[in-house]
Amino acid sequence: MAGWFRRLLHKPKSSSVESLKSSHSASSSPSSSSSSSAKSSSSSPGRSLATSSISLSPVSAVDISASDSPRWDKRYDVCICHSEEDVELVEELVSYLEGQPESFRCFLQLRDAVAGSAVVTELCDAVQNSHCWVMLITPGFLQDPWCRYQMHQALAEAPMANGRTIPVLKDVDRKDYPRELWNIYYIYMALKEKSFRQIRDTVVRYLQELCQSSTKGTE
Repeated sequence: MAGWFRRLLHKPKSSSVESLKSSHSASSSPSSSSSSSAKSSSSSPGRSLATSSISLSPVSAVDISASDSPRWDKRYDVCICHSEEDVELVEELVSYLEGQPESFRCFLQLRDAVAGSAVVTELCDAVQNSHCWVMLITPGFLQDPWCRYQMHQALAEAPMANGRTIPVLKDVDRKDYPRELWNIYYIYMALKEKSFRQIRDTVVRYLQELCQSSTKGTE
């Protein structure tokens, strides 16, 4: 992971939070997600959302991009935790999420990390300033101590399985699923397009629930 700081990538110009707020406020509300959010399961090494038969009630559609949405309380919607060898796949995922109608704000270390900053500082800041964390669990992830470190930081930030931590398994046997994540459902990446859609839907669902909780708190 430290090798990423030797690679020079031009960070694309992005709109400010204020411009995103105004553009989304003028548009219609995003469609409601039909994906299941992460649920607890402590008796086995995780369960896949793709194979789960549990039916969850849908969250009512709310405008997660409204100007007063708690979405804007954090700098990023999604932080992608991944190994260096999975950069190409992660760039595809980030491109997909940022191209959605919600214009998700993603933290991609190769692009968004501040040159000269300590790796630990950047990883911690990314976790603390993101609503959701996608853990791309591959053989490379399991061997990368920085990935493990960021995973533990995310779990410390939100220890309960409340939809913020989104494990995604690829080319990893279920028995190798990290023990620390056993209480969280994971997405098994067989078809890339389907998995990307599941990730998007999970993020939308969490942000919708966040907005609803904020609304109830002000009533």
